[in-house]
Amino acid sequence: MIGLPRQIAGEVIGTALLLAVVIGSGIMAERLAGGNVAVALLANTLATVGGLYVLIEVFGPISGAHFNPAVSMVMAVKGELPRYALAPYIVAQLAGAVLGAWLAHAMFDVSILQLSAKMRSGPGQWIAEAVATAGLILVILRAPDGRAPAMVASYIGAAYWFTASTSFANPAAAFGRMFSNSFAGIAPASVPGFVLAELLGACIGLLLHTALLPRVQEQGHPNVIEASGQQEDSPATGGHI
Repeated sequence: MIGLPRQIAGEVIGTALLLAVVIGSGIMAERLAGGNVAVALLANTLATVGGLYVLIEVFGPISGAHFNPAVSMVMAVKGELPRYALAPYIVAQLAGAVLGAWLAHAMFDVSILQLSAKMRSGPGQWIAEAVATAGLILVILRAPDGRAPAMVASYIGAAYWFTASTSFANPAAAFGRMFSNSFAGIAPASVPGFVLAELLGACIGLLLHTALLPRVQEQGHPNVIEASGQQEDSPATGGHI
């Protein structure tokens, strides 16, 4: 059995690397795109899709590869993450997100300590975050055996483009990205609206999952750990950004 300390370490490291991928690729894309925002977003998307897929595969057997408080909350509600582990998971994800932002800044030789000035606010942005997070939860809960990592990464890549908010879909990501005044950043004043929309979206995703016809293996639905074939090692299940 993998103990809680190792699971927490997995969430810290995995979330930090995820934010380093998102922010670092954003910085690189902005530098190389020559002012073409579409090209920068495409590069940022491709890096995030590849990085997220690999991180889910690597950390799934350790912690469930949540990297996302909304995912952890849903798994706790479903009884697949022990309630006592929820708070440590969320703290680990938030801490990892900040460390990932700092790591990205260090790699690109920019100021480590920053606050974003990029405002992301308004009904369209909030609706987009609710939709993105609801879809993410639905994908995680209903992905067929062995396909959750690829489906989650693919969904997030698509949501970068079909949502007005570029699909944060993750309160930890919103928290970490406010510490980066880069292409991927979000102003601190915009974070509460994003987080509330993401939590609402997570509830909607769980309700949609419950309302849909039950899956054939509903009593042990596939998740990231099951996709790795090691679900006995950890009580925590899930996946994502």
